[in-house]
Amino acid sequence: MIRKIQKKFSDEYYIKKSIKRGLKLGKNVIFVDMPNFGSEPFLIEIGDNTKITSGVRFINHDGGNYVIKNMLKYEDARNVGRIKIGNNCFIGNNCIILPNVKIGNNCILGAGAVLTKSMPDNTVYAGNPAKFICTIEEYADKMLKNTTKYPRELEKNRKELEKYWAEKLPYEYKKDTY
Repeated sequence: MIRKIQKKFSDEYYIKKSIKRGLKLGKNVIFVDMPNFGSEPFLIEIGDNTKITSGVRFINHDGGNYVIKNMLKYEDARNVGRIKIGNNCFIGNNCIILPNVKIGNNCILGAGAVLTKSMPDNTVYAGNPAKFICTIEEYADKMLKNTTKYPRELEKNRKELEKYWAEKLPYEYKKDTY
């Protein structure tokens, strides 16, 4: 319990410190766990109604510059850039978002993705490097087709919902369709 309280205060301090350093944070942003904003939070903008899950890292500069800056031909090489996440987005676990990348509105970035280029509005990207998977509408249609059926009124009580899932969720697994 004490660790939970310490973490909560630590997370709140980190967010406040990042905002003070210039992080732009929209309304209703949810952090499942604190992301790593790196050393330049002032180059990051996160839109309204966005959910960012555990292990997400924002990288606003290329650390490889450390190696080449002492080479005469490359002494002026630099790569520093902004990151912008639009409104109503979801960033999956352990994603890495690199410099000069914009995520449009209504986007999903799948778990473990390394985003090296911008995502247009209404898209789903995943992988390393992240690539276009489908439109948000195609994703929603697939989700609707494969939706898990249970009494929706249970969503008001998480404990009851979890009990229902544990006891009554069918043992159905995806088949390999190769």
